[in-house]
Amino acid sequence: MSGITTHVLDTAAGRPARGVPVRLDVRADGKGWVTLAERTTDADGRVQDLLAGGARLDAGRYRLTFGTGAYFAAQGVATFFPEAAVEFEITDATQHYHVPLLVSPFGYSTYRGS
Repeated sequence: MSGITTHVLDTAAGRPARGVPVRLDVRADGKGWVTLAERTTDADGRVQDLLAGGARLDAGRYRLTFGTGAYFAAQGVATFFPEAAVEFEITDATQHYHVPLLVSPFGYSTYRGS
């Protein structure tokens, strides 16, 4: 399992959000944001392989960007937020970081999961 994982729940539909594009970036000194991975949520709304198995996770600032506009467009639903970007900081690279997203067409929230 990756050191960073996520899942997306569609709170308006009451089910996991399948097919949401997810991009993981890291803030690199002098380079701005650098993309580490791009994945899509599975049937359970999860992405468990953002970082390849055994990939080193460093302390630093990371960002997950969720393609909520593409997801809702595929559902035939208008949305106010075409993307939801969640920026977070890792201070202990030995821990696992799970960052869920709860989404509806007109709002979203997140938290540090387990």
